[in-house]
Amino acid sequence: QVQLVESGGGLVQPGGSLRLACSASGGTGSPYSMGWFRQAPGKEREFVAGISWSGGSTYYGDSVKDRFTISRENAKNTAYLQMNSLRPEDTAVYSCAASTSEAARAVKMFPDYWGQGTQVTVSS
Repeated sequence: QVQLVESGGGLVQPGGSLRLACSASGGTGSPYSMGWFRQAPGKEREFVAGISWSGGSTYYGDSVKDRFTISRENAKNTAYLQMNSLRPEDTAVYSCAASTSEAARAVKMFPDYWGQGTQVTVSS
């Protein structure tokens, strides 16, 4: 079983930036895609971004395109989410996910593992 642990959440002012990290452990070494979801209280879970095993392909939800960037460092078993131009509506619990399929879109469609989540609050 793959274990995912998020870090980097916190409070940031509108227009600011924040970088989340997701550390993976317990994997078999097989290629896998990684990504991020978010969910605010009383709202449905929303896909944020996905990245392929190689890091060469990424896929973003419409609400975060041109503002967020997903990346990964496989040697460190870590994926990142760089969030810029943050808005109050970005406030949510952000959860890391992984899929045993290596395509960037796969983590959105077939997430196999989940982290506990980290709180991101955008407020002035």
